[in-house]
Amino acid sequence: MPIATPEVYNEMLDRAKAGKFAYPAINVTSSQTLHAALRGFAEAESDGIIQISTGGAEFLGGQHNKDMVIGAVALAEFAHIVAAKYDITVALHTDHCPKDKLDGYVRPLLAVSAERVAAGKNPLFQSHMWDGSAETLADNLAIGQELLAQAAAAKIILEVEITPTGGEEDGVTHEINDELYTTVEDAIRTAEALGLGEKGRYLLAASFGNVHGVYKPGNVVLRPELLKDLQAGVAAKFGKADPFDFVFHGGSGSTAEEIATALENGVVKMNLDTDTQYAFTRPVADHMFKNYDGVLKVDGEVGSKKHYDPRSWGKLAEAGMAKRVVEACGALRSTGTKIK
Repeated sequence: MPIATPEVYNEMLDRAKAGKFAYPAINVTSSQTLHAALRGFAEAESDGIIQISTGGAEFLGGQHNKDMVIGAVALAEFAHIVAAKYDITVALHTDHCPKDKLDGYVRPLLAVSAERVAAGKNPLFQSHMWDGSAETLADNLAIGQELLAQAAAAKIILEVEITPTGGEEDGVTHEINDELYTTVEDAIRTAEALGLGEKGRYLLAASFGNVHGVYKPGNVVLRPELLKDLQAGVAAKFGKADPFDFVFHGGSGSTAEEIATALENGVVKMNLDTDTQYAFTRPVADHMFKNYDGVLKVDGEVGSKKHYDPRSWGKLAEAGMAKRVVEACGALRSTGTKIK
C-alpha cells in the first residue's frame, strides 16, 4: 500500500502529531523528481507527502497544451504504479492554488476523485490545498467551507492558508511585513467557519513569519512559538486540546531550533521545494562543467554520448535530491517512523 488510503493518511497525520514529528512534503515536477522523493523517503525509512503545485502541474501537462489537470492526473497515476516498488507509504497532495486557478485545478481534481469514490475506489489525491491568503479572511473561509465539504465527500483532506506567507510561490506574491503573523482571532474565525474536524479534516497553514524561496539569515523573523498561542486560544474557546494540524510553509533555510519549536506546537507537514530544486540541479551543473567537451559538440567534434545522455546526469540529479529528502526526514524527526 505505497499510496495511502484515506484511512492510512489520517493515521499518518495522527501519528505525526502524537509523536511530535512532521512529514516532508516534497514538490515534484517530473518522473525523475518523483523517484528522487520516493527514494529519499525509502532510504530514511519514512513515510511522506509528495505534492504538485499549479506551476508544476502545468509543466507536467507539457508545453504544447500546459494543462494543469492533465499534468497532475498523469503524475498521480504514474505515482500509483511506480510507488509500489518502494517500501514506504506516501500521500499525494496538490500545493498552493489561488482563487483564479480553482476552476482549472482543484475543483476538477476534486471531481475526478469524487467519481473514483462513487465507483468504490480511493481518491486519486489524498489532499488538496486552497490558498486564499490573497483574499479577505471572510472570503477565504467562505470558499474554504465549500471546498471542505466537497473534499470530505471525496474522502480528501483540505489544506487551507488563512494568512499570507511572504515571498513568491507560482506567481502568488506577498511582501515580507507584519502581516505574516496569524492572530488568535484569525484562528478562532477559522475554527468557527471550518469546524474542528466535524465538517471534515483540514490542515492549517498558519503564518508565523514564513517566506517562500531563498533568503539570507536576518531577513526573515520566524516565530514558531506563535503556533502554541493559536492552539491555546482556540482550545480555550472550543474545549478541544491542540485542535490544529499545522503546516510549515517557507521552510528553506530554517534553523534546527525553529523547526523543533514548530514540531512541538503541532506542525505535521513541512513543505520543501527550493532546497530540493537546488539539490536536484546542482549535480547536473557539476556534470556539465566537468564534461563540457562531451555534452557539447565543441569545434566541430562529435561530443560524448555517455556524457550528454540524459540518463548519465539524471541519475546524479536523482541521487542529489534524494539525499536532501533524507536530510529533511532527519530534521523533521520522521526518520524510521514508517508504518510497518
